[in-house]
Amino acid sequence: MKTKPIMDDKSSKLILVPILAVLFVTIGYQYICPAGSNSCPLKNGDTLRGVSLLATRYQDGDDFDRDQDQDLEDDAPSKVPSKFNFTERDLDRHVEFNIKGDDVIVFLHIQKTGGTTFGRHLVRNIRLEQPCDCKPGQKKCTCHRPGKEESWLFSRFSTGWSCGLHADWTELTNCVPVIMDKKEVQRNKRNFYYITMLRDPVSRYLSEWKHVQRGATWKTALHMCDGRSPTQDELPTCYNGEDWSGVTLTEFMNCPSNLANNRQVRMLSDLSLVGCYNLSSMNETQRNHILLSSAMSNLKNMAFYGLTEFQRKTQYLFERTFSLRFISPFTQINSTRAANVDLSETVRRRIEDLNYLDVQLYEYAKDLFLQRFQFSRQKEHQEVRLKRREERRWMREQQAKRRGGAYKSGREEFEKTSDSDFQSTTEDYTSQVARW
Repeated sequence: MKTKPIMDDKSSKLILVPILAVLFVTIGYQYICPAGSNSCPLKNGDTLRGVSLLATRYQDGDDFDRDQDQDLEDDAPSKVPSKFNFTERDLDRHVEFNIKGDDVIVFLHIQKTGGTTFGRHLVRNIRLEQPCDCKPGQKKCTCHRPGKEESWLFSRFSTGWSCGLHADWTELTNCVPVIMDKKEVQRNKRNFYYITMLRDPVSRYLSEWKHVQRGATWKTALHMCDGRSPTQDELPTCYNGEDWSGVTLTEFMNCPSNLANNRQVRMLSDLSLVGCYNLSSMNETQRNHILLSSAMSNLKNMAFYGLTEFQRKTQYLFERTFSLRFISPFTQINSTRAANVDLSETVRRRIEDLNYLDVQLYEYAKDLFLQRFQFSRQKEHQEVRLKRREERRWMREQQAKRRGGAYKSGREEFEKTSDSDFQSTTEDYTSQVARW
């Protein structure tokens, strides 16, 4: 009985053809690009006719290690679509901060946005030629410029509440230049770089409620606007007595004059545009539109702002903006008092309604923040590629010079030992060395 062959001649030829083709291509490739050759463009993943031959992950050379770099990419999408028409000027945030000159960073601290933590980073965690002097038991640190008795930082932990407790944009922009002139003898023209931190409005509101529930009042805040503080009628208090300890969330939400409502918009807008705290100067719709527009504009034009929900990106963008480096990485803490509050959907919607200006501002701020991060990362990658390209060009030039020098030395030695009848002026071959 004859057994049927597993594979007939026709099938064998079909299998043999592609094998021979692969061998032919391999042999041809080795002939064109022999082992050890550095001149073959196909070995480094270069593009041939628009097709990448090697799909390797781009490795950048920034200051973060791989884990930190991965954290930056993981806590938000790498490509974020924008809802707003931001220009390159809006996204490109880098200032030539001169800590030895007359530049000043001004930190606008909005309540319950993680500003205390960020403020401590500013005085304790930046790598400086002359670090801030923070003595145990003292609330404030001395942050002087190198070799000068002048402060480069205006914040709670450096200059204290010099413009009032939690001074807002309206107060700071009018107060800071005056205070700095009083503190320092030399009145040079300074550059003030304003920075701040923002937070998700619902989380921030709940955090403020819990803080007030424990006894916080901020009664000493000045709320200065157009040269005066608001009257009792313009800004009535929400409680009787020393504080509002034990207040329920419902009571907190029911006070119409509660400054927790839309606090971030109020803190970042120019209140003089709407008659300060005088609510009768214009209708509510017009007032709210002006406040939101002003807050968005001021935020966009600030030197820097961070988001509580994106600590590592906040650190990265601050470092890129000011060319300053933190010693220790920022830590993302999501287990907060606000996060532990069990909210019904009805209550959440009520909080969003009370803070609908802040909700719009935060949507705008988050979009711009992530666009700036994406723009900065792309720009950094380009800088790394250009740097590597220049390094490779420099190395090729050095190799060419060494080869040219060796050739010239050998040629001179040959001419010395040649017969005098054949002595003649020779061409300097160094000029023919390829310059990369």
